[in-house]
Amino acid sequence: MATARTPQGATGTGGAKGVKDSGRRAGTGRTGGRLRALGRALRSPVTGTARGIRRATHAHGAGESGLGKLIELHGVNGAGDVMITVALASTVFFSVPTDEARGRVALYLAITMAPFTLLAPVIGPLLDRLPHGRRAAMAGAMLARALLALVLSGAVVTGGLELYPAALGVLVSSKAYGVVRSAVVPRLLPPAFSLVKANSRVTLGGLLATGIAAPIGAGLQQIGPRWPLYGAFVLFVTGMFLSFRLPPGVDSAKGEDVALLASDEQHLHGPHRRTAKRPGLRTVGPAVTHALAANTAIRCLTGFLIFFLAFLLREHPMTGQSAAVSLGIVGVAAGTGNALGTAVGAWLRSRAPEIIIVTVVACVLGAAITAAVFFGAVLVACLAAVAGFAQALAKLSLDALIQRDVPELVRTSAFARSETLLQMAWVLGGAIGIVMPLVGSLGLAVGACIIATGWLTTVRGLLASARRRGAGRPRVA
Repeated sequence: MATARTPQGATGTGGAKGVKDSGRRAGTGRTGGRLRALGRALRSPVTGTARGIRRATHAHGAGESGLGKLIELHGVNGAGDVMITVALASTVFFSVPTDEARGRVALYLAITMAPFTLLAPVIGPLLDRLPHGRRAAMAGAMLARALLALVLSGAVVTGGLELYPAALGVLVSSKAYGVVRSAVVPRLLPPAFSLVKANSRVTLGGLLATGIAAPIGAGLQQIGPRWPLYGAFVLFVTGMFLSFRLPPGVDSAKGEDVALLASDEQHLHGPHRRTAKRPGLRTVGPAVTHALAANTAIRCLTGFLIFFLAFLLREHPMTGQSAAVSLGIVGVAAGTGNALGTAVGAWLRSRAPEIIIVTVVACVLGAAITAAVFFGAVLVACLAAVAGFAQALAKLSLDALIQRDVPELVRTSAFARSETLLQMAWVLGGAIGIVMPLVGSLGLAVGACIIATGWLTTVRGLLASARRRGAGRPRVA
């Protein structure tokens, strides 16, 4: 009997222990479940936002063609660039009195922009020679800016001279990326997508990323001058890896050749291989060259306004506002106008691009004249918004003309070379803005003259081209 009771006692004790262990496991499981639920709750805004962004960038076939990946890459590029801009603006512009700031920015322009003006014409032709390495070129531009951001993180604290060559390197790398991106977009068009719609999506992705990154960069700047540059380093390293995720087809140069940006009659019909050592094929045509000239005027005005208004509003801020807030208002107005112009361009697609360019340039000319005559804070903000709108819509119309009039054989090269020319125009406008006296009406009158020159020299050619095309010509949908 004793032997019989012993197993029962043992069994009873073991059962009690099992109940206790199962209770502990249940408690641990409940705790783990709460932690997992908390983790999901914390991750949900991030993952939900990421999924929403992915759905938006990959919609309508953009995911299958690879355009969605380019949109994400361009967003990372824009965010990294704005981080560097925040750090340099705080170091070169906001940290010293106005007179000293003008000298610093003039020195910055002389050391960085002047060499860039000489290098920019080389960027397009050089990248034309590397059609099989576009992903590597974009990744290289990202890596270069990541390393230069680390160099700048030391220079913004010590004030060393390495700030200027590093800034030049960032500028050249950024423009090289822009040139390659323009050449890549036509390779990633989804079915039934126009080039205008694709470029609109890419541009909007960059604008949204810039708008998100700007306040983050300003917050990092409050921690320390190095931190925006550390953020830029992380973003550009991410961009380097994203560059290699683009489809291999962007490295294909099948059927491509070099475009000649000229509109003389002797080059209008086919190859001219007899006398040129490095021949272009056919010209891009008068409509494209006139549209490029009009876009050059708008881009020059944009560069002028950025530098002129930066110093003008620092010295004479808007009534009741600080210099930083005044600049922020103008910047938000310009960004809003740019985003609106991009959205309108996607909606209009390629409807009468010559007429669109003539119209938006006339609008920005009217806005500049009005702001010069009745100078005031509201009109300055309106001019910034109209200039941003005109720049976006005119550039998309230029893209439509290139897609319509330039043969596919030379289309990629035409995009690369036109982008380089527009960047040079921005540099020229910035140089004019930095040397102008800080008189609002006078400066805006100069801006009106810049845009008037572009409009008057191109309006006749663009209208004539629109009449020749007529309503019966096929359009890019």
